[in-house]
Amino acid sequence: MTPATTMALPATLTHAQAAAVAQQLQKTLLSAKQTCVLDASALQQFDSSALAVLLAVCRTAAQQSLALQIIGLPKRAVQLATLYGVSEILAGHRSQAPSP
Repeated sequence: MTPATTMALPATLTHAQAAAVAQQLQKTLLSAKQTCVLDASALQQFDSSALAVLLAVCRTAAQQSLALQIIGLPKRAVQLATLYGVSEILAGHRSQAPSP
């Protein structure tokens, strides 16, 4: 069995960092073999661009037929996703309760 590919979000993910972070995550996903784990527990400062990055990761994982688990997503990010109406998309990938 192939071990899961682990990725992590940085502490800050705003519009200024979004393109670079998305590009790195895409690269990792495209080289992954089976299951991917995205650790969001370090995420502290973010805006709606972070949601765009998360949605892009979900989309790429689905296109590559990869199982994706998002762990440690901060509660504020879950609330922002709910506000924007995309919480159900992320909920399908979250495997742990949101971080404070």
